[in-house]
Amino acid sequence: MIIESAEVIVTSPGRNFVTLRVVTDDGLTGLGDATLNGRELAVAAYLRDHVVPLLAGRDAHAIEDTWQTLYRSAYWRRGPVTMTALAAVDVALWDLKAQRAGLPLYQLLGGASRTGLLAYGHASGRDRSELFDSIRHHRERGFAAVRIQTAVPGITRQYGIAAQAGAGSRYDYEPARRTARPAEEDWDTRAYLRHLPGVIEAVRAEFGPELPLLHDVHHRLTPIQAARLGRELEPYDLFWLEDCTPAENQEALRLVRSHTTTPLAIGEVFNSIVDYQHLIAEQLIDYVRSSVTHAGGITGLRRILDYAGMYQIKSGMHGPTDVSPVGMAAALHLGLAIHNFGIQEYMPHAEVTGEVFDTSFTFADGLLHPGERPGLGVTLDVAAAAKFAYEPAYLPLARLRDGTVHDW
Repeated sequence: MIIESAEVIVTSPGRNFVTLRVVTDDGLTGLGDATLNGRELAVAAYLRDHVVPLLAGRDAHAIEDTWQTLYRSAYWRRGPVTMTALAAVDVALWDLKAQRAGLPLYQLLGGASRTGLLAYGHASGRDRSELFDSIRHHRERGFAAVRIQTAVPGITRQYGIAAQAGAGSRYDYEPARRTARPAEEDWDTRAYLRHLPGVIEAVRAEFGPELPLLHDVHHRLTPIQAARLGRELEPYDLFWLEDCTPAENQEALRLVRSHTTTPLAIGEVFNSIVDYQHLIAEQLIDYVRSSVTHAGGITGLRRILDYAGMYQIKSGMHGPTDVSPVGMAAALHLGLAIHNFGIQEYMPHAEVTGEVFDTSFTFADGLLHPGERPGLGVTLDVAAAAKFAYEPAYLPLARLRDGTVHDW
C-alpha cells in the first residue's frame, strides 16, 4: 500500500478545520486532523510546504518509520505546529491501515477494553440558577458527568460562560472569534477564589454526591493559589481540577500536590512525552489532557498514556470543537483500546460541520463509541468543504483590572 498523493484541506463549517487527506495506490483515502485553533494556517503551510512532498512513494503501512522520520529529520523537534502536523500524518496512516484490514481502528490497537467511553459535557451560567439549568440540560442530553464553569461577580467577560459572549454566540463550543484582533476578557483572581468554592458547594448540594463534577481553572493561578483552591474544594469530591496553574513550571505541581488531594488534570497544551516526564514519574497529576491531534497522533499520545499507566495516571483527552471530527474519532478509538482510560471531553460540533464530515461515532447513555466502520469511521466531502472558506479567528486574551495581560 503505497502513498500516491496527499493534500491539505482547509475548511470552515462552523469553525476552521485543517485536514490532511492521504490517498494510496489502491484507492484508499486516510484522514488526519491538523487543526491548531487560532494558528491553523501555520500547520497547513508546514504540511503543504515541508511534509506532503515527503509522503509520495512511502509505504503507508510503515507508520512508526514515518513517525520517526518526520520527527527526527526536521531537527527542530516538538512544539505545537510540528506535532500537530505529525499527528495528521500519523492518524491518516492508521486510518488507512485499519481500512485495508477491514476493521475499525480500535481493533488494530488491541481491541476494546470497555463497552464505551464516559464523556463529560460543559455546563455554565451567569448565576446559580442559570448554571443549574445548564447542568439539568446536559443530564437530559445523556451526560453522566459535567464540567462546571461559573461567572464571577464583577467579571463581565470570562472564559467558559456562554451567555457572556453576546447574542448568537457559540462561545461554549468555540471561543475563537472571527475578528481582526483577539477579543479581550477580564480577570480577577481574588474574586474568583472567593466565589468558586461556594458555587461548587451549591452544585453538589443540589445534584447530590454521585454526579462527577469537573472544573477548569485555565492556567489562571499561581502555585500557592492553586494549592489553596484544591484544598478548599476537597469536601466536594471533584472528579478533577484542570490546568490549575501553568504547567511548564513542573516544580509548581509539587507544591500544589503537597497541599491537596483534589485530583489534578494537566496537559491540553502539551504535545510530547517530554512535557510529561517529571509530572508522570513523580505522580504530580492524575489525568493526561493532551489530544491525539496535538500530541503526535495515536503513536505519540499512546506513548504518553502507556507511560502514565505505569503510575496509575489515566487519560482525559482534550475534546473541544477545535479538535475536528477526525481528531475526535481518533481519540475514541484510542480511548476504547487503552487500559488506563479515565474520561473523554465531548463538545458536539455544530450541525453544519456534519455537512463536511460524516462520522460513525455515537453518544448514548453517557458513553461515546467510535463505531464499527473500517478505519476511523470518518469521511470528508471535498466538494462540501470547498463551500466553507477559511476565516481568520483568534482566541481571546485576558487582562487584569490594571490592564496587565494574564494567562487565558
